[in-house]
Formats: sequence, C-alpha cells, structure tokens
Amino acid sequence: MSASSCLLSLRRRQAVQIAVLALFTVLAGASLGSAQGTHVWVQSKLEEFEKGTQQGVSIESGGHLRQGPGLKDLATTPSTFVWSVAVDKSGAAYAGTGSPATVLRIGKDGKPFTLFETKDLSVQVLRIGPDGSLYAATLPSGKVYKLKPEADAKQDDSTATVIFDEAKLGAPDSKAHYIWDLTFDAAGRLYIATGDPGAVYRVDPAHPQSPPETFFKSDEAHIRSLAWDSKGNLIAGSDGSGLIYRINPAGQGYVLFEAPRREITSVAVGADGTIYAANVGDKAHNPLPPLPVQGIGTGTITIVPPGSLQAVNASTTLPEGSEIYALEDGQAPRKLWASKDDIVYALSARADGLLALTGNRGRIFRIQKDGSFADVAHLDAQQGLSLAVQPDSADKSAIVVSAGNTGKLFALGAAEKHEYASDVLDAGILARFGRVEVEPGSSAYEIFTRSGNVEQPVRGWSDWQPLKDGVVASPAGRFLQWKSVLSANGVLGSVGVNYLPVNAAPVIDDLVVATGARLNPQNQIPSVPATVNIAFPSSASSTDGAGADSSSASPISALKDRTAVTVRWAAHDDNGDDLIYSLYLRGDGETVWRPLKNNLNDKAYSFDATLVPDGGYQIKVIASDAPSHTPADALKGEKVSDRFLVDTTPPSIVALSASGAQAECGVNSCTKPFQVSFDAQDAASPIAHAEYSLDAGPWQYVEPVDKISDSRTEHYSFKISFDVTAGKISEHLITVRAFDRYDNIGVAKTVIPAQEK
Repeated sequence: MSASSCLLSLRRRQAVQIAVLALFTVLAGASLGSAQGTHVWVQSKLEEFEKGTQQGVSIESGGHLRQGPGLKDLATTPSTFVWSVAVDKSGAAYAGTGSPATVLRIGKDGKPFTLFETKDLSVQVLRIGPDGSLYAATLPSGKVYKLKPEADAKQDDSTATVIFDEAKLGAPDSKAHYIWDLTFDAAGRLYIATGDPGAVYRVDPAHPQSPPETFFKSDEAHIRSLAWDSKGNLIAGSDGSGLIYRINPAGQGYVLFEAPRREITSVAVGADGTIYAANVGDKAHNPLPPLPVQGIGTGTITIVPPGSLQAVNASTTLPEGSEIYALEDGQAPRKLWASKDDIVYALSARADGLLALTGNRGRIFRIQKDGSFADVAHLDAQQGLSLAVQPDSADKSAIVVSAGNTGKLFALGAAEKHEYASDVLDAGILARFGRVEVEPGSSAYEIFTRSGNVEQPVRGWSDWQPLKDGVVASPAGRFLQWKSVLSANGVLGSVGVNYLPVNAAPVIDDLVVATGARLNPQNQIPSVPATVNIAFPSSASSTDGAGADSSSASPISALKDRTAVTVRWAAHDDNGDDLIYSLYLRGDGETVWRPLKNNLNDKAYSFDATLVPDGGYQIKVIASDAPSHTPADALKGEKVSDRFLVDTTPPSIVALSASGAQAECGVNSCTKPFQVSFDAQDAASPIAHAEYSLDAGPWQYVEPVDKISDSRTEHYSFKISFDVTAGKISEHLITVRAFDRYDNIGVAKTVIPAQEK
C-alpha cells in the first residue's frame, strides 16, 4: 500500500471514529473507551510530538519534523539559577548566577572557575564590553562591576571596580535597587536599565571618573530590556504598563506600543528593522509574592522584584503564559506568537527566525514572521533565562544558553545526529503491531521501532529495528515506541501505527449480595424514607486491575424490602470492550447453576426472593465481551458470591397457652396470675426477638427462657396478673408475635375468658 493510500485510509478511519463518538455522546451521553479491533496511534500535531525526545530535530507548528540544531551540555553550576551569560572572543563563557551569587568562567574543558563572588542576591546581567572587560550587574544592591575576565584570582565586592551604584543616584534609603539589562553603543558607552525608579543611565567606561548621567527617565516602575535599532535608537521595554519606548540618541523617548500585559521581558530588533517584544503578567494586579533575601552578615530584608525574577521561583502565579508582538514601520503592532504554557525570558532576532528562550518547560522556539514556529530544543532544566553569541565569530550559529532550576549552561548549534524518539504507546494489554502510515510528502527519513512489556524502555525492551516493508518488525508487547532518523533536507509529517490488542477476558472485580433491599429506580425518594446503601467491602472497593470500573465503587441507594434480593458487581475489560452480564443462582446442596437473568447491561439487579424457597444460596455473575467480538472470539469472566440466606417465611407460634393460678389476696386487693407460654419456630433463620400485647395495647418485649435469642426455636414464658378484687375477671386478649432475623413476623393470639373469682 502506498503512503498516500495509507494516510487516506487513516484519515477516513479517524473521521468515522469522530462521527461515532459524537453520535454516541449526543444520543447516549456515554463515555467511550477503546473498542476491540485494530487501532491507530497517530502523532500529527506539535503538542503530540512535543511529548517525545528530540536530538537535532525541530518540531514545526504545522506538525512536521525537520533537521534542527543540537543541544549540548556545557556546564552544571552549584547555583540554582544562571541569570545571564556572556561569551568572549576566545569562546570562553561567563555565567552570572544566583544562590550563590557569582560570576563563573567556563573554559572549553567545561570546568567552572569562580571569577567573582558577591554578597548580593544574584548577578543579574553580564556583558562583554568593546574593551574586552566583563561587566556584571548585581541585585538588590544595584551595582555594576568591571571585571578582568582573564584574571586567575577570584575577585569580590571589595576588589572589583564599581562603575555604577544606583544607591548613590537619589534613592540611598531604598532597600533594593534593580539593574535589569546592559548594552553598549557604537562609541563604547554603557547603558544601564534600572528599576525603582525605571530609568536608563549612561556610563563611559573609558572615563570612570565621570559620574553616570541620566539618559532617559520613565514613570514606569522598571525598564526591563534594551536593544538597538539600525538608526542608533535605543529600544526599551518596561514593567508596569508594558510599554515599548524608542529613545533617540538625545535621550528623548517615544512610546511605540503599549502591550496588553504588564511586563516586557525581552526586546530584539531584526535585520529588517522589525521590533519584537515579549510580554507577560496581568495588569489588573501583581500576583507575585515578596521574595525573601538573606544577606550575609545582615538582617533579613524583603524585596519585591517584577515578574521575570520571581517567575522562576513561583511560575504558576503568572497567568496565561506570554505573548510576542512584532512592530514594523508603517504597520499596526501584531501578535506574532502566544503560549499559555511558556514564559519568554529572552529573544534573539536571527536570519533564520526569531529565537525565543522560555520557561517553565525549558523550551527553545524559532518563530517566523508569518507566525509559524518550531520547537527546536528542550533544555534539561525548567527555565531558559538568557542567551549569548560569541562576538566577531565566523560561526554565528553557535549560541550559549543559560538556565535555571537547575543552573546550567548549554550550547545550541550544529547537531551531530538528527533523531526524534516518540512518546511511548501504552496499548493497555499485549498487542500486535502492524503497518506504519506516514503523511505523503515526507522524505529522507527512516523509522525504527522497539517494544516491551514494562513502561520504561530501558528495562528489558527489544532493540531498535527498522520497518520491514512498512510494517513494525518489533515483537508483540504492551508498549511501543518509534524513532525517526532524518537525513539532509528530511521532513516527516503525521505518523500512525496500527496495532491490535490481544483480546483479554473480562474481570468481575467485586460482587456483593444484599438481602431485604430492592434497587431504587431513578433514586426516587419514597414517601416513608426507608433506604439502605449497598457498597462493596472497603478492602475491595479499589481494584488493581488495569481499566477497573472505579465508577461503580461508590454506594448505591436501595429501598428496604424484605421480599427482595439485590446483586451488585463491578467489572472491567482491559480492551475497553462493551460487556453484557448474566446471573445464575444455586442453592445449598445443588450442583446446577440455574439462570436468573441474561443479557444485562447494568451492574446491579434486584429479584423477588419469594420466587425461591427459603434457604442458603450463591449467585454467579458472568461477564462477556460478546458485543465487541464475533461469537468465536468472545471471552468471559465470572465471579461467585458469598453464601447468603433467603428467608421470606414468617416464624410459627405454637403451643400458645395462658394458665391461671391461685388468686393472691392482700388486705385490700386480690390479683390472679396467669402464666403465658409459647414457642416460636422458624425454618430458615434464628428467632431475633418476641413481643406481646394485652388487650391490643402497646407491644412489650419478652425474653426467651434461656435469655438469649440464637436458635430457630425459642421458648417463651411470662406472667400476667389481673385485679380480681371485685370477684370476677373480664375477658382478656393476649397477642404475641415473633421476628426472625429477616424481619418476617409470626403472630398468634389466645383469649382468657371471663370468669368468677
């Protein structure tokens, strides 16, 4: 079969499945599991491909795999976050970290050297200056240090040169000062984006004796990000109202755009002059909690930074992910890209597209001007925080990326291999695998598969095997994974794997019989509330079987009815097949199971106990997956209940008598005693208790002679006395009744005739 016909067949089956699902949902409101028969496991969307593992492969938004850049670990730091990264001309990378706050130099051997250590919370920004020096901005002191990158001795707060100190610029009493970005102009002057207040300061490193000058002042709380356009204007993004400023060389600012969200985390300018801005956060309120900071040798202070710093610690407080807008001359700003799951921390406009570094899933995206995009790499860390390119390097494709949670450095560049490994298919049960259907137009790829019976592929799976004539060559198993190897200019679209689960017999997970109860239709409330809950034993209400019917574990309501018996069961089928049930009854001493009810769809059934003689019984429930199979392939599962007792016959009252004795007289009155006695007998269950009534009066409890009700025959005897002072006895009615354990009642009476004293 050709790839085109395979895909057409796949799409037709998908359309039929969707139509059937919609029909059943509308008509029956039922949830459908997987039915028996051949299934197709399809991966065709970016969200589905993202569940897999990529090595030198880009996952495009249109659902295609292509060759992409590779990702290599450079270094793992002792810090939780690497907030910023810089690369010098020699290729050495510098990491600005937090917790602890240091500047690390990482050589080509990958070994970190602590170049600078500070008592601050973090080294927020690193930049290589035109003079070859390394500039480091710290938080919350709001200082910029000039470091010697080639030094072999560790520098610190006291030995490094401070070229900028925000605390000395008008707010010395503030507990926290923020420096969010650094950039150099063509003349080598350093521009510093600050917060609280939001401003841009300018420093000339060539003249360290000259004081910093205020280049631009904003009414925003923070200036968060900086970039240059081709005309020498400084592009700045703010936190507060989410403003994009264009600041001319004279320091005059003009608002190009107010973003829908409060914070501009990064700005970048493309070669064609397009301005890209990433924005996050809710303008209605700032949901971010204070950040506790422990200073060395000082007390505890609290600072409240904007979202970018706090987001990596409490990222779930940032709603609705982030957005990227594109601003082009003469055109209205347009939303280029958005994600509810990713927070953009850094942007880089490149010839092959806009690179977006994100958390909180550690993704790197390449976004095109038409809005299409590709997921090009997954970091082994939660947040991608900053990126840098080696200056004056012939290889502009190699990018160093810093990350947080954990604090690591990665190199994004040319890949040695281009492989993609899919997510793992769980067929739910042993399955045979068939043809792999691939989207037409795919080319220059090879597909391999492996299978196993444990979820983790590293534990006893088969080796990778290529397809054989388009069919999976891996052995039958519960789990399957495929991988593709892409050649130059290779592209792979939708992939569908056909598989057939081996039919498994249904399983009855639990079975309970309740006597004296009848199912309550539609859970109606009776006029005289008399209900009973029927539940499975607590030890068995949570089953271990795959696909177990957990919905039937909760109690159901039934009406009290001594003439009824209710059976309830829970069942599942590992294939997700539709099941029907049959019930059978067998009495004590019998060898044949007699049909009680066939072809039930429900998992509970009530029947009239008066249809069978009193005695002990068991019920067998048989589940069949016949609705999903041919008769030859259908399988059954069964379970037998515990023994239960049917007792609908009332006890018998025998030998009821009332015999009088000699009158007993005192000074002013006489009474005549009568001894009442009777036997209560039941053929099936012990007598529970007995009562008597005199002359239709209230019922009075009476004990058996042996004081304990534990037998099917109990003897009762009690004395009643009547006043005979007037010389005669009136006629009296004595009624007795006995209850068995199933609330059947036997009643009898005797009359004491009128008589003289």
